[in-house]
Amino acid sequence: MCVVCFVKALVHVFKIYLTANYTYNSRSWPVDFRWDEVRAAGPGGRAYGALTCAAAAAGVWLLQGAALGGAAPARPMRGARSQALCLLQQIRELPGQLASYALAHSLGRWLVYPGSMFLMTRALLPLLQQGQERLVARYLGRRARLVACDGNEIDTMFMDRRQQPGSSGRGLRLVICCEGNAGFYEMGCLSAPLEAGYSVLGWNHPGFGGSTGEPFPRHDANAMDVVVKYALHRLHFPPAHVVVYGWSIGGFAATWATMTYPELGALVLDATFDDLVPLAVKVMPHSWKGLVVRTVREHFNLNVAEQLCRYPGPVQLLRRTLDDVVSTSGHPRPLPSGNVESNRGNELLLRLLQHRYPAVMAREGLAIVTRWLRAGSLAQEAAFYARYRVDDEWCLELLRSYRASCDDKREDEEAWGPHGLAFPWLVGQGLSPRRRRQLALFLARKHLKNVEATHCSPLEPEDFQLPWRL
Repeated sequence: MCVVCFVKALVHVFKIYLTANYTYNSRSWPVDFRWDEVRAAGPGGRAYGALTCAAAAAGVWLLQGAALGGAAPARPMRGARSQALCLLQQIRELPGQLASYALAHSLGRWLVYPGSMFLMTRALLPLLQQGQERLVARYLGRRARLVACDGNEIDTMFMDRRQQPGSSGRGLRLVICCEGNAGFYEMGCLSAPLEAGYSVLGWNHPGFGGSTGEPFPRHDANAMDVVVKYALHRLHFPPAHVVVYGWSIGGFAATWATMTYPELGALVLDATFDDLVPLAVKVMPHSWKGLVVRTVREHFNLNVAEQLCRYPGPVQLLRRTLDDVVSTSGHPRPLPSGNVESNRGNELLLRLLQHRYPAVMAREGLAIVTRWLRAGSLAQEAAFYARYRVDDEWCLELLRSYRASCDDKREDEEAWGPHGLAFPWLVGQGLSPRRRRQLALFLARKHLKNVEATHCSPLEPEDFQLPWRL
């Protein structure tokens, strides 16, 4: 190639880059919605379960400490000797705290959220611009700039299907999509619900694409908070018609939203884990284990399972059978089909069922569901299900009769929430071991669905399904 041709090609590339950067950057646009624009009450005078302005001003609430089931804080020590011991303990912990902070704000953030790296955003800029243009041209997408309570600006895209909801009325429901650690709404997980016919609201994590800030858990939750408020109060979707969809690390923001706004209609988690610690320990040197655990707990405490158990509504878990990202097996290559025993989605299901149906998941129930989770294909599932002769009609009748009996008593109004009878349910007490196994398998199959795909493969529209409701 001659020098002149090379210079012309270089100028052409820079023209494409500068044009994309000019169109993509929304920071000069006016703000469309702020976190503090929420009125005291929603339509009909009923206030949605949102955070107060005072709470949001200090940053949204995150589960930590005793709320996670850890030990309660000890009584404060008294006396000069106790204060000296406390000071000495703080001095001893200072080097570890500094090392943890340094790791979290450098290599740690890039590993947990690689999509926030400046070079990655710039490299993907033309593709992100093309994705935006496709959403606007094909689906009449509306881009909006939201401001969270921490001052971060969140880039969003809304596709409205309410005017043409389809024969099944899917367009009347809004799916809020929470992307993975290297995902952007311009080319991310929102394609599945969008092609399935739902109204969709996509947003980018802080520091991703057109969003500002850094993607630490508190900032991510702040962003999720303003996105939910925008959906409820500006787009005017009823809470019962809002579905939150989280893919991979987006499961943290998704479970935080449904925990904080329990009246939201449903939750779908795709290729999500229960806790970040096992996955972080897997990819880091073994000698760093203590520092890695401390860094995750203090700076990236993505406790998805804890937050999931605090949502009382319908839940659908999607487990990808070829997923090696949320697996702790240590395989250097993608896992063969059916090898799903170390998928962290298994722990997510077990935690959910143990919380909601403790009597069913005792002894035989827990053991049979753990064995069922080893089935990595639909054929294996069907064979396992047939082996134990699960009677779906009997299981449904038992659950409905339990709910009806609680409804007849209804002594404690606090036991009823936006989705009916609150969890945990004590159904299953006194069942025979055989019946307990059948009910446990029925519940597991209703809450988890296998998808034969790798972690980063786009989800097919037909695989995006709303959760089961009793």
